[in-house]
Amino acid sequence: MSSDSPPPEAVQLCYENLNGSCVKSPYSPGPRLILYTVFGFGVVLTVCGNLLVMIAILHFKQLHSPANFLTASLACADFLVGVTVMPFSTVRTVESCWYFGQRYCQLHSCFDASFCYASIYHLCFISLDRYAAVTDPLIYPTRFTSSVSGMCIAFAWLFSMIYSFSLFGTGTNAAGLEDLVSALSCVGGCQFTVNQSWVLVNFLLFFIPTLVMIILYSKIFLIAKHQARKIESMSKETGRSSDSYRDRVAKRERKAAKTLGIAVVAFLISWLPYFLDSIIDAYLGFITPTYIYEILVWIAYYNSAMNPLIYAFFYPWFRKAIKLIVTGKVLREDSSTINLFSE
Repeated sequence: MSSDSPPPEAVQLCYENLNGSCVKSPYSPGPRLILYTVFGFGVVLTVCGNLLVMIAILHFKQLHSPANFLTASLACADFLVGVTVMPFSTVRTVESCWYFGQRYCQLHSCFDASFCYASIYHLCFISLDRYAAVTDPLIYPTRFTSSVSGMCIAFAWLFSMIYSFSLFGTGTNAAGLEDLVSALSCVGGCQFTVNQSWVLVNFLLFFIPTLVMIILYSKIFLIAKHQARKIESMSKETGRSSDSYRDRVAKRERKAAKTLGIAVVAFLISWLPYFLDSIIDAYLGFITPTYIYEILVWIAYYNSAMNPLIYAFFYPWFRKAIKLIVTGKVLREDSSTINLFSE
């Protein structure tokens, strides 16, 4: 028998000196550098972008409104994804190993779910806010007050945190899957399985507010279209553009609704594939390849970086606020009273 054949490549382990270590599937240096760059850029964009949103809304008094406080709270959820979830997932994805301990693996999953649900319930309440603003912009300020906004924020955070920590923090998510979990468990792994019952609940908690948002934004755009036609018709009859206070307010609210509608669409595009795969995977015996799972997870994570980019693209006041923050002008006395809506 010939001994010229090369020896089989040694299997790499996450922890070489530990029994029961997970097998490591490392990328070659080139792809590793590219992946770290892409994911690292996503982390920086998420953290810095959402931090700018929070600073802008909390610092400039002109932005102190119930709707904007909801937006700042949404940015906080996305910011926390960038701080507590994405950096650790970057290492897990690129190195194919979890080096941060089993306890933080559990916390990581709790944070991941909490901030995802917090985001979707913030977006749902924002859609309710926009619906009220567009349907009757003059009465709207008396309906959506700071106390109402505060209750919406409290519900979004408390419900998301309590549900996620109760599910993942207690291990309820894997009830009935003990044999599978035991077979897949190894030192250096961090993948959570969710049984069929809870994966269905997870999907419904995502789908119901999503359906509410789709219905509300459909109504908003129909109303906006009707208002625009009405204003255009009145302008043609009078021979000049309509510049009444009501029309200007209606136009501003329609633009805000359109921008936040785009944020909702971005959220759905990012998270829907992940939730659909989760529910299909649970009923087909967890057959999704690891690399497919990681792709879907990172598409969802990148949603946390999208909202600041959407605001920067559509809101001139946000671009002006960013410029003032980055150049340090917010440190000046009375900078909080600067008019961000002036040309």
